[in-house]
Amino acid sequence: MSDESDGEDELGGFIRTFLIGVCMGSADAVPGVSGGTIALIAGIYGRLIAMITKVTPRRLWTLFLSMKPYGGDGSSPDTSEVWRELDGWFGLTLVTGIATAVVVVTRLVHIASQTRPTLLFGFFFGLIAASAVVLVRELEISTWFQMTAAVAGFVIAFVLSGSGTFLEAGGLFIVFLSGAVAVSAMILPGVSGALLLIILGQYTYLSTTLTRFVDSIAAYITGGSPASIGETGAVVLAFVLGGIVGLFTVARLVRRALERNQTATMAFLIALVVGALRAPVERVRVEVGFSVEVAVMFTLAALAGAVALLALDRYAIDLDLDTVSQR
Repeated sequence: MSDESDGEDELGGFIRTFLIGVCMGSADAVPGVSGGTIALIAGIYGRLIAMITKVTPRRLWTLFLSMKPYGGDGSSPDTSEVWRELDGWFGLTLVTGIATAVVVVTRLVHIASQTRPTLLFGFFFGLIAASAVVLVRELEISTWFQMTAAVAGFVIAFVLSGSGTFLEAGGLFIVFLSGAVAVSAMILPGVSGALLLIILGQYTYLSTTLTRFVDSIAAYITGGSPASIGETGAVVLAFVLGGIVGLFTVARLVRRALERNQTATMAFLIALVVGALRAPVERVRVEVGFSVEVAVMFTLAALAGAVALLALDRYAIDLDLDTVSQR
């Protein structure tokens, strides 16, 4: 009886972790709410940070060598021990949920960007603006250094948000860097990966590419040509590799900065959010062009996005920036 009960509890834990991953992936796939915020709400933020910290090249290499056919039988003590140290089942289940949500949400974004770009980017503007209000409300700047960090963050985001054409032409290297930066947002409550991709001018491009990649795989499974997978697959691979590198570099650098000077670091990150408000406006200006009708539609969509984010903040989010570097 106890074995059955333990099995049910374990299955329930996997399902809960998967659903949290779905919520995190959905949040990080749109600008406004971050996956890190969802992790805080769900009570797994500390466990997530601990898992990321434990993922090191040495542990991964040990795990790799202990598995078939590279020198182990797949069930040796080394394998199970390293997997346990990495909190492997938790991480695998969480990532599966995140990936599932990202694939679904990016498809919806791709459809909206093709059919209703004004409403889509207006909604994003509202999400970003409201999240900036929520974050600024939690921040107290008291030194010139903190103010300088905020100004730097705003300027960087504002300038990059207007440089989408240049960045989109950067090829796989920019995609790789985007992956490293976006994945680091998992540990930043309040800053979503999608927002950082918008700042870098990669959001629409990567949403479209991922949708085409998934469609190519589906076509291949049903008898299509594998050649269609290659072009989009290279972009997806570059992003994933960038994300893995980001776990070892960018995420740790940000974490260290939070530990050294939390207020200045959060001031910089929150200013990024404010500066990024330029990005959705630029996308509509370039792709649609502004008119009275477009401005009205954009404004109404922005109000809808702001209301959605503020409602979420009112009823679901309890964000305390003092806990970010302590978890």
